[in-house]
Amino acid sequence: MNKSNKYSPEVRERAVRMVQEHRNEYPSLWAAIESIAPKIGCVPQTLHEWLKKHEIDAGLRDGVTSEESDRIKALEREVKELRRANEILKLASAFFAQAELDRKLKS
Repeated sequence: MNKSNKYSPEVRERAVRMVQEHRNEYPSLWAAIESIAPKIGCVPQTLHEWLKKHEIDAGLRDGVTSEESDRIKALEREVKELRRANEILKLASAFFAQAELDRKLKS
C-alpha cells in the first residue's frame, strides 16, 4: 500500500511553479499542464493533482491540507494501536479473572 514517490518535493514544487508562471501563455489551465508535464517527466493528471494539492495547502481551494492529512493518518495509527492494546488488556484481564475463580474453587 505504500506507494513510492518517484518525484522529489523540489521537482513537484518546480512543476507547480512553472504552471503558475506560464498559465497565461496558454488558452486554459489544462493546456498549460499538458505542455509542462512532459518537460517534468510526468503525466498531466499527476501534475494536475500536484497543482490541486498546492492550492489546498495554500488555502486557495477547499480540502484537507497535507498537514491535516498527515495528522489524521498519525491519529488513525494511534487509535489502531490503542485498540490493539485494549484488546490485549481485556484478554489478559479475563484470563486472570478466570484463574482467580479457578483458584478459589479448588481451595
